[in-house]
Amino acid sequence: MMKINTMGLDLSLTSTGVSIGGMTESIRVDTQGVERLKEIRNRILETVAKQEINAVAVEGYSYASRMSHSHSLGELGGVVRLALFEQSIPFFVIAPTARAKFATGKGNAGKSEVVSAISAKTGIIWGGGDGGDRCDAWVLEQMLIAKLNRSHYHWSKEQLDALNNVDWTGLPNG
Repeated sequence: MMKINTMGLDLSLTSTGVSIGGMTESIRVDTQGVERLKEIRNRILETVAKQEINAVAVEGYSYASRMSHSHSLGELGGVVRLALFEQSIPFFVIAPTARAKFATGKGNAGKSEVVSAISAKTGIIWGGGDGGDRCDAWVLEQMLIAKLNRSHYHWSKEQLDALNNVDWTGLPNG
């Protein structure tokens, strides 16, 4: 049986949330523009190689967002997805509504509701300015782990239904 090492990524220009094996961190860089995209991409690829990651859950774009950096965030998403593709690392794009539904049971839950629900379930405190980003990355990774039937947590049928909204084509067997 193949060992599958998973990663969850909540891409952000200011604080990219990363979850590997349930351990979270954020990637913060001081650069701007293309240099920032390059630095975030390189840090992700270094982590993928070091941790021998072979399946990544990436949060999809929030089309309802009204933030002024949406084009730059789209560039980051494209850069990271292309980099994973070039490394032959399968990645699975999870819509923000599917992430929210998995975490809370409802797809329109906000970030604070997701953090509260996951804290209540796990006892993990998502403090700091990057807590929401790390929590989102954790949830994304947990969705991947649940799809692999390896979760250590009990998820309701309603929460697991969120997995049906993801294209899992190319998911390694393990």
